[in-house]
Amino acid sequence: MKKKSGNKISLGIFVSVTMSLFLLAIYYIGKKQQLFNSTFQISGVFKDVKGLQVGNNVRFAGINVGVVENIEIASDSTVRVDLTLNESVKKFIKKNATAIIGSDGLMGSTLLIIRPGTNGEKVIENNDYIATVMPVSIDDILVKLKVTGDNAADITDDLAVLMNNIRDGKGTIGKLFMDPVFAANIDKTVVNLKQGAGGFSKNMEAAKHSFLLRTFFKDKKDKKTDKKPEKKSWREKRLERKEKRKKEKEKEQAENTISSAHN
Repeated sequence: MKKKSGNKISLGIFVSVTMSLFLLAIYYIGKKQQLFNSTFQISGVFKDVKGLQVGNNVRFAGINVGVVENIEIASDSTVRVDLTLNESVKKFIKKNATAIIGSDGLMGSTLLIIRPGTNGEKVIENNDYIATVMPVSIDDILVKLKVTGDNAADITDDLAVLMNNIRDGKGTIGKLFMDPVFAANIDKTVVNLKQGAGGFSKNMEAAKHSFLLRTFFKDKKDKKTDKKPEKKSWREKRLERKEKRKKEKEKEQAENTISSAHN
């Protein structure tokens, strides 16, 4: 009799614990799927959902506000995504709001992010369509990085070939740096230019003493020497005026003295 009573108690405890766990699981799943909250639905059309799945979170301002209710292929190039959101965030989402597919961290699960839109616009309604934005995927970034790396490798190879050609004396730059004959020719050209400039100076000096060109060079020299008088500073002008007044005063005193002597 005692054994039967113990079995019944154990069975009752087991059933109670099992039912509690079952109810907790239902509550957790229902809460995650927005079964116990007042909700509304909106949809968005994407060209690629980037691995988004039914049940993934919908995030607004960094807070989970809903879930992805359904994903359905609308045409050969578009996919319709239905969202179930909390009624409490409806007033913050405007008609010109946008939805973009993102991820929870660098390697986290895929989720959908809603950007609220601008103030002054009307609030989004139930069963409305929200505008969507295609995200930049990691695959696209990796492809671009690969192309950039390939281009850098090609440029490095071209530079290596160019440096080898210069080292071997090929091309104009190679001859300039590596060919001694070409370098000697350049030195001779520079020397000839210097000699030509010296000869030109001698010819010009001889032309100055020529009977026919002497007047021309003399006039040219006179023009150079005829410079405009330098502009005097205000101090110099002041001293000149002071000196002039002093001389006029001395002259006036001398005239007065002569007049007094005659009288």
